[in-house]
Amino acid sequence: MVTPTHVTILGSTGSIGHNTLDVIARHPERFAVHTLTAHSRMDLLAKQAFESKAVAVAVPTAVAAERFKTAWGDAPKRPDIRVGAQALVEVASDPASEAVMAAIVGSAGLPAALAAAQAGKRVLLANKEALVAAGSLFMAAVRASGAELLPIDSEHNAIFQCLPHHDRASAPAGPAAGVRRLVLTASGGPFRNQRWAELAHVTPEQACAHPNWSMGRKISVDSATMLNKGLEVIEARHLFAMPAERISVVIHPQSVVHSMVEYEDGSVLAQLGQPDMRTPIAYGLGFPERISSGVGMLDLALAGRLDFAQPDLKQLPCLALSFEALKAGQGACIALNAANEVAVAAFLDKRLGYTKIAQVIEATLNWQMGQPEASLSSLDDIIELDELSRQAARRAALD
Repeated sequence: MVTPTHVTILGSTGSIGHNTLDVIARHPERFAVHTLTAHSRMDLLAKQAFESKAVAVAVPTAVAAERFKTAWGDAPKRPDIRVGAQALVEVASDPASEAVMAAIVGSAGLPAALAAAQAGKRVLLANKEALVAAGSLFMAAVRASGAELLPIDSEHNAIFQCLPHHDRASAPAGPAAGVRRLVLTASGGPFRNQRWAELAHVTPEQACAHPNWSMGRKISVDSATMLNKGLEVIEARHLFAMPAERISVVIHPQSVVHSMVEYEDGSVLAQLGQPDMRTPIAYGLGFPERISSGVGMLDLALAGRLDFAQPDLKQLPCLALSFEALKAGQGACIALNAANEVAVAAFLDKRLGYTKIAQVIEATLNWQMGQPEASLSSLDDIIELDELSRQAARRAALD
């Protein structure tokens, strides 16, 4: 009898968490849910915990805990309820769980993702900020603990699948042998055929209407501005130890080719599939085996055509700023991410215009680059610069 792998899902009520639970439910003999965490939506968390038979849940406050209890009602075997930010770190490193899906959006997910890496878990990484803000620290933790690191973003998962076998599930010290270039594909979002200057009056509803993927609101906006792709370039730099000049982006509206690896002999390996996050999730959960994800077959004849185009950085200022931040160093990457989170939140609250997202990011980067160089050798250092960057971004958003 096979002992199931116990999985903790950080951010279970989001899109990635929902899809992870879907894949796990298809393989009850292989996986068991240990802990689920959520910041809000306690009704949904209670439903998920009941259906998955979770051992524990982690919530942010005592008020949230009471809401969870109310939502649970009189159902039997209520899970253990853990409360507070430290609870996230504790459940991420709990020895009772072998695998951790790190799917909390934003910098709030960084401490828990790092804790999972330090504890030597199989880390299914869907949290961009762990690498954008703390890439060197995070990858060093993976190497020191012997953790398995499996990227869940569709683009990085695609590259991971196309790399040589000996470089898998590790934190490489250098580029994979024989690899010339990594090519990240981008749908271009809902405004790919419009000029940036024409988008000043875009609404949150329009920005969140992604043509191919079903995602949360913040990530949908990032995809529309292409800042999301910039963050992915920074992630790829750390995940695959690839110099920035050997990472490129190509617009691919159909989202069928999820990314590519070009080799020195001219060969290009690509991973194709439906635009469904259950594919990379199933790959990460089952690795090195491939398991059923519930995703249907890909019909290339039905797709009809696959288009590719170079991104115009003059019309994609958020992507251009991402490349500038990567070139400038870790401090600039922290500021980039922090400013984007502040600006996108303001846009979704209708307090900031769509095109001003890039202006806030640029102003924050200019502020950061004018500061004395700071030590970023610890999580506390990173969190401090993140908060200072957010303050600068809030000031910029008010101008």
